Amino acid sequence: MTLRIAVAGAGLMGRKHVETIARSDQCVVSAIIDPAPAAAAYARTLNVPLYRSLADLFVTDLPDGVILATPNALHVDQALECVAARVPTLVEKPVAHALEPGRRLSLAAEAAGVPVLVGHHRRHSSIMAQAAQVIADGILGRIVAVVGTALFYKPDQGYYDGPFAWRREPGGGPILINMIHEVDNLRMLCGEIVSVQAFTSNSTRDFAVEDTAAIALCFAGGALGTFMLSDAAASSRSWEHTSGEDPHYVQAHTDEDDCYFVTGTMGTLAIPTMRLQRYPKAVDRSWYKPMAKSVIEQENVNPLERQLNHFCQVIRGQAQPLVSINNGLRNVCIVAALAESARTGRAVDTA
Repeated sequence: MTLRIAVAGAGLMGRKHVETIARSDQCVVSAIIDPAPAAAAYARTLNVPLYRSLADLFVTDLPDGVILATPNALHVDQALECVAARVPTLVEKPVAHALEPGRRLSLAAEAAGVPVLVGHHRRHSSIMAQAAQVIADGILGRIVAVVGTALFYKPDQGYYDGPFAWRREPGGGPILINMIHEVDNLRMLCGEIVSVQAFTSNSTRDFAVEDTAAIALCFAGGALGTFMLSDAAASSRSWEHTSGEDPHYVQAHTDEDDCYFVTGTMGTLAIPTMRLQRYPKAVDRSWYKPMAKSVIEQENVNPLERQLNHFCQVIRGQAQPLVSINNGLRNVCIVAALAESARTGRAVDTA
């Protein structure tokens, strides 16, 4: 049976989901939900009906699933509408703009027995899965440190204009839009984050929200991390550019770029190139001695396509959400701690 999936939000991310569905043999786009005037023309190009709200959609046509790619502040209320209509839902990250509404959504979904999947699509990355397995297998030894970057320049025109002006305001900056992806990646690689400290600046774009952040992280296993984040930096040291997973960024990708370096007591893994440097034996460990170098072969698969396939399995009752509401809320908790640290100038525990 071909599943019918409605997409709420005809912005950048919503259109990526529509493009992914168009390539799928498991589902089709059944409708677009968006009150913006430009959405009508977009829906016509897809030859699907347009609805101004989820309520209008559910009265007229109940889909098999809904993808919510709307502004962050709308996620919880719209997901609650889907839960009330008993429609499985994929909610773009962040699952909630604050913890209390997110917990309310978690309780409602659990009580109703309606699956809600959070759109941390990098959890479906074959590169990330392989890197996490290398670390879990102990190839690097005990993890000591991780260094990460997400440095890129978002266009001045289009990304922050018109219906996307909310990205200029608190809740729309790179910590919540972009760093939440990085937090999920870092948790997947190095374990739970228990404390953070952050310094932020808005001096480049002069918006009401940050454009750059310098971040320190403490992991439950004792490892430490640093992360540089900016959406106003002329750089390609970001996951989008270095992984080559998203065709929108593939022209900027080179095989020599990495955005994560995970270091343990036996070696270092550069991600996403999967270049490994490792001491052959524990007795060889010395900064005077060379490390053996190799590249771990990888299979690069579009994570949005994998996520969509997983969502179809969830709709059919064949799988549980890989990223649950509570898992997504853990990422929200950590980015909230980052914002608090930037505001107060102090380290913040995330437990």
